[in-house]
Amino acid sequence: MSDQLLLDILEDDSLGSVQIVPQVLEVIAGIAATEVDGVKSMHGNFATGVAEKFGKKSHGKGVRVELTDNGAIIDIYVILKFGKSIPEVATKLQTNIKQNVYTMTSIQVEEVNVHVAGIQMENQEIV
Repeated sequence: MSDQLLLDILEDDSLGSVQIVPQVLEVIAGIAATEVDGVKSMHGNFATGVAEKFGKKSHGKGVRVELTDNGAIIDIYVILKFGKSIPEVATKLQTNIKQNVYTMTSIQVEEVNVHVAGIQMENQEIV
């Protein structure tokens, strides 16, 4: 595993080091996103859809993390429930993801970019 794929989070290494792979941030962001009222589901790619058909749950589905010198930039792809205010849900997503990632990892999130990939009405397929 390459060093550039790890985030060192402790300045004081007297006890050892702590490193976090970006996939951990994807999982934290994905779970935080599904906690927000108005989010129906995450929008993944074809491979995650096939994996879920076979029972494999992907908590990082619909989340992309880019590491920067100042922290992380997170792009999140969601399907929202019909009737919810898109700007309100997006703001709640940004706040919840930033707070959860920082609380669990002490890593600053520079941006959370919300991409609405669809709207779903109750008992209907994704639009």
